[in-house]
Amino acid sequence: MKNAIRGPKGCHFSSVRPRRGQSGGPLRCAAQADSCTISPPIPTDAQLNPFPQHRIAIVVPCYNEALTIAAIVRDFNACLPGAPVYVFDNNSSDDTQAVARAAGAIVRSVRQQGKGNVIRRMFADVDADVYVMVDGDDTYDASVAPQLVRRLLDESLDMVVGTRHSDEQEAYRFGHRFGNRLLTGCVAAVFGNTFTDMLSGYRVFSRRYAKSFAAHAAGFETETELTVHALELRMPVAEVPTRYGARPEGSVSKLNTYRDGVRILWMIVKLFKNEKPLPFFGLGAGLCALLALVLAEPLVATYLRTGLVPRLPTAVLCTGLGMLSVLSLSCGLILDTVTKGRIEQKRFAYLAVPAPRPASDA
Repeated sequence: MKNAIRGPKGCHFSSVRPRRGQSGGPLRCAAQADSCTISPPIPTDAQLNPFPQHRIAIVVPCYNEALTIAAIVRDFNACLPGAPVYVFDNNSSDDTQAVARAAGAIVRSVRQQGKGNVIRRMFADVDADVYVMVDGDDTYDASVAPQLVRRLLDESLDMVVGTRHSDEQEAYRFGHRFGNRLLTGCVAAVFGNTFTDMLSGYRVFSRRYAKSFAAHAAGFETETELTVHALELRMPVAEVPTRYGARPEGSVSKLNTYRDGVRILWMIVKLFKNEKPLPFFGLGAGLCALLALVLAEPLVATYLRTGLVPRLPTAVLCTGLGMLSVLSLSCGLILDTVTKGRIEQKRFAYLAVPAPRPASDA
């Protein structure tokens, strides 16, 4: 295509530039021809923007991503022209901030270390109708971003997750793949089976999702919190398959497979306790009651036969386990009522923000 404006990885916008000396208007005449050809003027970013009536913000959490951040800014500017790119730098020791500014991004600094702290700041500081969040390691496909945004707008969704698919062993290692499936399965067992890639760093959010999300996590476990927030409020969500590539040479992953895996698993346990206290404490109550019954059975049989209570310490232990079971169940019932009230408050905060308008209605 002549004089095409090409975006990365499948983003293409075409235009015909006026010849030197011409006015640049829509009429272009050939010097040695009797006819004229009509060609459009060079489109601006606003004209190329597929969602001109929506404020779209691209937010990128970064830590030591000087090798990749320029490509991220360039690719998303090409695929979502007119949408500002916000780079939130988390105490990088390299030139991430300078490279991002040179590429045209709006740079913000977050002093509290951890991806969860960065996401908390992103949702608090950036005001938009749609938030496109992507990791700064240049492993996600920018050309899918318009599809993710359109899916969110046309179906009035609150979150769209770009699920990772890759044939490259180095891009998505077996340990990370297995851990993701295991942790996603844990969340599905507790909160519902909706997502297949809970730990994806490529997501699109509505404004009402962002403004109702009370972030508590500090590190990589924040993806779990993002997922549970949507499931807890029964938000309309979707997944879209995306290509997942390997990091460029010299770029190093910040994820520690075992350490961060344990943190994510612990976050799931805490969310289970905080968001579903009755099943959590009810499980503890049931285990204590079962253990008390197992230990008490021979004592009761001996008492009925002889009228004596053997093994007094065991009898005391059974009594304590029974009391602990009742206490645990009581805590679960009380906290369940408190949690329902807290979820209602989160729901009201969510409903206070208008739903995203479909792109066709804008």
